[in-house]
Amino acid sequence: MAEIIFRTQGVTKVYDTGQVKVHALAGVDLKLFEAELTVLLGPSGSGKSTLLNILGGLDHVTDGRVWFKDTELTNMSDRGLTRYRRDHVGFVFQFYNLVPSLTARENVQLVTDVAPDPMPAEEALELVGLGSRMNHFPSEMSGGEQQRVAIARAIAKRPQILLCDEPTGALDSTTGVQVLEVLNDINERIGTTTVVITHNAEIQRMAHRVIFFQDGKISEVRVNEHRIAPSEIVW
Repeated sequence: MAEIIFRTQGVTKVYDTGQVKVHALAGVDLKLFEAELTVLLGPSGSGKSTLLNILGGLDHVTDGRVWFKDTELTNMSDRGLTRYRRDHVGFVFQFYNLVPSLTARENVQLVTDVAPDPMPAEEALELVGLGSRMNHFPSEMSGGEQQRVAIARAIAKRPQILLCDEPTGALDSTTGVQVLEVLNDINERIGTTTVVITHNAEIQRMAHRVIFFQDGKISEVRVNEHRIAPSEIVW
């Protein structure tokens, strides 16, 4: 049996805006496993991003409990969560959040300068197929290349988990497939537990497991007996 990386028990999240309470998560019990590539699928507002933020230590639960391996995150201090994110978690978002005035290498070095056991920025960029572009600025790169720099930045700290929120959401299909190929390759070669949020139902076919969300709850969990390569995905 693969090691359990994340476990949640009865997780709820309520955002109180003062006039109305928004129930983003309504009792989520979840297990995510080592070296697994998992896709979270569901409509907007179903709780996917909220759960990802909680797993990544960016947000707290309203009720319930969350563990990373044997470490409980539920009531961890902000300082503790900052250390947890720095040491264990890589994030990839829909928008690349690169510093325009820095080269690809320098953008990745922002992480390697503070991580406890980083890989060289050059190695991370080679892993995402950008070894020849490391001295280029974001304005000199396509959207797909910028997203691959963002992935290189995320993996350069050697994270145990890679959390991706709509990583292909701003990309066309051809470029999106290239980004999915990079994520799949990292998962297979390095064994990084990878979680991908998407609205694109076709992307689920490349995952080991698919977790469906509806109205703040998990509605279904499906194991893919036969995965397809990212290059076979059509959308």
